[in-house]
Amino acid sequence: MDEKRLKISQKIYALLLCSVVFMMVYNYSAWHISKLENVPSFVFNFEKYIPFIPWTIIPYMTSGLFFCLVFFFCKTKEEIAILTKRMLFVTVIAGICFLLFPLKFSLNKPEINSSVLGIPFQFLKIFDSPFNQTPSLHIAYAFIFWSVFRNLKRERIFLMIWLILLGISTLTTYQHHLIDVLAGGILAHLSFIIFPYHKNDFQYRNFQVANYYFLFSWIFLTITLLFNQFVAKFDSTFLWITLWIKLWITFSIALIGYQYQKNNIHFLKDKNGNISILKKIFYAPYLLIYWIFWRFLRKNKKPIEIISNIYISSKPNKQDLIDFNVNKNTFVYDLSAEIEETQQLKEETKYRSAPFLDIGSFDIDKTRKLLTEITNNYHNLPKDGKILIHCTMGFTRSSVIGILVMKNILSLSLEEAVTNMKTKNKNAIIHSYVLGFLKKI
Repeated sequence: MDEKRLKISQKIYALLLCSVVFMMVYNYSAWHISKLENVPSFVFNFEKYIPFIPWTIIPYMTSGLFFCLVFFFCKTKEEIAILTKRMLFVTVIAGICFLLFPLKFSLNKPEINSSVLGIPFQFLKIFDSPFNQTPSLHIAYAFIFWSVFRNLKRERIFLMIWLILLGISTLTTYQHHLIDVLAGGILAHLSFIIFPYHKNDFQYRNFQVANYYFLFSWIFLTITLLFNQFVAKFDSTFLWITLWIKLWITFSIALIGYQYQKNNIHFLKDKNGNISILKKIFYAPYLLIYWIFWRFLRKNKKPIEIISNIYISSKPNKQDLIDFNVNKNTFVYDLSAEIEETQQLKEETKYRSAPFLDIGSFDIDKTRKLLTEITNNYHNLPKDGKILIHCTMGFTRSSVIGILVMKNILSLSLEEAVTNMKTKNKNAIIHSYVLGFLKKI
């Protein structure tokens, strides 16, 4: 009972703290801006086509309800601590932005004929400020609410749809302009990156990487729309072409973040290590960037022997394989999820695609099966046989699997295997979350 009361008291304390900070920041900034003589507005040209939908005031008003409830859905001390830090961060940063870049809403709201819907609109007219615009706290809070609600089971889908409606309602109730929504999305994902949940837990690594992709997609979308706003008057044809290209890039970046969240190792390459033509077209910017990284920044171009007849490297090209004779008794384990294998290795060796997402998490069961397979093949190697394990850049994935292979085959302790790898591969990067994974497996 004492433990239960302690947990409830912590939740109430966190709620009160965030509520007090919100009221102080929001009310002071609204009061300060209201005293200014001229407060500008920023409206995208196409926002005049956004309809006013009165009933969306219902999801809009539930933001305050979620603000109060979200703390009571936290199950651990770390979860409520991270939630509190994120809420305080977005509140304070938003308040600073309100003061430094004051904006006001500029569209006139139509008259509300419904007496029922008119009540919440009258409430907003009295208590809500038309000045605290960019970034939208409704949007930033909605993302933070979802970071907690997404762990629920039964109510998860309903809450996801409701929060989406809440986000849309900021525009359709004529409370915010689109620039406020974009800034709110950026601010929320900054809070996720600065205050990550389970920072050194490899099982949450993909969420942390995904947040960088989501943040970049919000920023890129904002830049795209701003470019469209200020260049439109010069060349409409050029504008539309560049607009659609940038929107395509924005969507593909966000989708990559989603794939990381789902740990979808085959979102590009199929089980045979091939990337379809359609995916090559859709993910062309992403693939091009990786090819540039691989071409100019990769390390371990020449395979490094970590155990007799077992080698690790970055993805080799034909030049790298000149002194590394391959044949049908050469086993190649391709750990890359984002770039296709050198054709020579596919055609002349026993090729196996075993992808892991770059700087992402490692699946325990998949890794154990891979280690068992490599170990069995090693013990049954013919005289001219060897094993090559490679990723794209040669920094982490090949080093991690190499460490586990050495530990398994040579019966080393984890510390000995890590030390051996760092000695043999000077470019090995073993992050703290990777050490957590190695200890777990």
